[in-house]
Amino acid sequence: MVLQSLLLLVGFAILIKGADLLVSGASSIAKKLGVSSLAIGLTVVSMGTSTPELLVNIMSATKGYNDVAFGNILGSNIFNLLLILGVSGIIFPLIVQRKTIQYEIPISIAAILLLFILTNDRILFGSSTNSLSRLDAFILVIFFVLFMVYVARTMKSASDFEESDSIKIYPTSLSLGYLALGIAMLLGGGKLAVDNAVSIAKHFGLSQRLIGLTILAAGTSLPELATSAVAAYRRNTDIAIGNVVGSNIFNICLILGTTGLISPLSYNTALNFDMFIVFIASIVLLIFMFTLSQRKLDRWEAILLLFGYIAYTTYLIANPV
Repeated sequence: MVLQSLLLLVGFAILIKGADLLVSGASSIAKKLGVSSLAIGLTVVSMGTSTPELLVNIMSATKGYNDVAFGNILGSNIFNLLLILGVSGIIFPLIVQRKTIQYEIPISIAAILLLFILTNDRILFGSSTNSLSRLDAFILVIFFVLFMVYVARTMKSASDFEESDSIKIYPTSLSLGYLALGIAMLLGGGKLAVDNAVSIAKHFGLSQRLIGLTILAAGTSLPELATSAVAAYRRNTDIAIGNVVGSNIFNICLILGTTGLISPLSYNTALNFDMFIVFIASIVLLIFMFTLSQRKLDRWEAILLLFGYIAYTTYLIANPV
């Protein structure tokens, strides 16, 4: 098990570095093509920090580890909402843009409700099985496309945003090299992470659901943690919370949608509990925007989110299913 644990850590390290190279290469190319820094941040960077989840999910689905695929996404969203926002908000209280409260958080809530409807066929529609079919996956992808239309419109009206020159521009050949190497590292790191996480789960008698919700979810969410924590430290608080909410929408709609299109997924209703946690955490975040300092995640609220993650993880370990 020592070797598998080391290989799992190596897989995570390769995933994180691969995502970093992918974002650097893609951002440099986009900047050369005249794409704005804001557009790059809302698209390339947000998607780039979610690529570890995408690769882990595709690897899991093609190998039949359906609980790992769902657990990774739901666990990542819980990690984002409770731990990442908790840590970031403790570092510095997070001021939230009005549009994030009015549109993006409600869109993320709508996404989790849509996923519940699409996966619980037996409960809601009397079907013989619960699954995310290719049609269901296509609906998620369409929802994501509509979200991107909203992002595009937001960028057009975002004159109050300052242009950032922090994106480094590399020679085209180097940018393409970073892009190719990043994709290769994501593929290799994803395979290492999934294979060894499942081996560890089997050795200790842990369920695929538990390993997806905890180890894989935390490992693949490290890019989001690093991005939001650094953003909070630098007082770029709208980036810190926007990265999390945007990532959650990407995870459900784009990643599960893409995964389901490649390989339909059977759904374990035990995951409804975790889906409920994502929903409640999103509602709590929205409520926090109207308590004490409005449009702001205060430190005490961030501490409550962090304690929520500790309580959730403790429950999972005490009640493995």
